[in-house]
Parts: sequence; C-alpha cells; structure tokens
Amino acid sequence: MLQQLYLGDEWEIKPAGGQTGEAYFACSGEQKLFLKRNSSPFIAVLSAEGIVPRLLWTKRLETGDVVTAQRWLKGRELRRNEMKSSAVAQLLRKIHRSEALLGMLKRLGKKTLTPVALLERVANKKRAFPFISEVVENAFCFLQHSVDEISFTEHAVCHSDINHNNWLLNEEGHLYLIDWDNAVEADPVLDISMLLYQYVDKSDWRNWLKSYGLDCTPDLKLRLHWYSIAQILLLLFGFWKNGESSQAERLEKDLMFLNRDALSMRMTGLT
Repeated sequence: MLQQLYLGDEWEIKPAGGQTGEAYFACSGEQKLFLKRNSSPFIAVLSAEGIVPRLLWTKRLETGDVVTAQRWLKGRELRRNEMKSSAVAQLLRKIHRSEALLGMLKRLGKKTLTPVALLERVANKKRAFPFISEVVENAFCFLQHSVDEISFTEHAVCHSDINHNNWLLNEEGHLYLIDWDNAVEADPVLDISMLLYQYVDKSDWRNWLKSYGLDCTPDLKLRLHWYSIAQILLLLFGFWKNGESSQAERLEKDLMFLNRDALSMRMTGLT
C-alpha cells in the first residue's frame, strides 16, 4: 500500500501500529494525516456529525483497496476514570440517536443484531470448547433462560467496542469515538452495558443513565446484565482461543459476580 499511495516526496508514511496493520501516519513538516485502509464505509457520516476527526479525502488504489485520510489531532485517549463523565454519556446518546448513521448502516445491508442472533454467536463460539467451567456454563444458561425477555424498540448504530482506548479527547476539549470497524445495528444497551460494567460503579449507574437520558427501570437492568454477560463470554472465548489465560481468568472472575446478580434477579422475579 505504501508504494501505491504516492503523496509526494515530501511525505513520510509509516505504520501506526494496531492489530490489523491497516493504519498509517503520514507526515510532511507540520502537516500530519491519519491514513486507514478499508475503514468503515460510513466514516463520511461520522465525520460530518463530528463523531470522528474530519475526513479530508478518500482514494481508491489499483488493488481495489480504499484509503481514507483524516486530520491528525493532538490529543489523548480517555482515562478509565473519565469514562463515567456526562460528556461520554451525551456523545454516546448522540450516536445512538443519529438517523444519518442508522440510515447509512441500513444501506450497507447489515442485519440487526438481535438478542437471539447474539446468543447464537455465543453458542457457536462455545462449541469449540467442550470442557468449560461451571461459572461459564451458568452464565450461558442465564442467557438461554432469559433471551425471550430481552426486547427493544429503539434501533441504533452501536460501536460494539466501548473501550476507553477508542475515545479521543483533543487539545480543544472535543471528544471523539474512533475505530468503527465493528459497528452494528442493535439495541443501544449493547454499548451502554459494557461501558457501565467496565467503568462505572453501580452506585453511579442511575446518574450516568440520567445523563444519557434513560431511567433505570427493572427492564433496563435486565438488558444491561444480559448484554454484558453475552459480550464477556465472547471476549472470554476469544482469549481461550488465543491462549491468553490471564485475560480469560480475569473475565471468569467478572462472570462470578454477574452470575450472582443473575441469581438475585431470578429470586426477585425479574427473569
């Protein structure tokens, strides 16, 4: 790609790191660009709505690959303790309420990720591991037992990887959410659940949800819990597949607490 993407002798292009090897930095004096190969096709809409740094141009290479160039911003990733801020809640709400983003995703022909479809994903990954712990089995049984109770009417574009490393705060204080390769149409609680479980103390959930614009109802609590378990199981199976035992052990500990909450929900009649 570096040979085909000729910007001029004054430009230096080098890999930006990351797991996919699809991202690059381009520098020429004070000018800096962030280049990405085959990035999310609705990056133009994300840019227009101020959700990602401004898109400058798009080029199609002879190979058929498409390269996008965005303005490189001075800034930093959000820290873990900043994820509970109202600014994060409000930007996520803006994303989930964007008709332009949802319309673009629909035009791309992507199917809605329903709870049943998500459960099928988990079940398919689980089949690769015939011998699993009681903790994991109990978590999966909870998903099966309660999937019919998980319903939603609001469809949204969900980022699906609400990690603090994907939130960028520039020097002017503008917040962005980057890396949209795994975007799906789904219940917005898919995003909210992992953000709350990873970064916000339960005692602060009600206030965070209020900043987002939701009431902490029993139905919402069940959806938060269900989506969290489903996504943690997917992550766990990925760590097992890659031999990352320490990461997997950490997630199993998280599941122990989530299973305890699931039992409490059953006892109080929420499932």
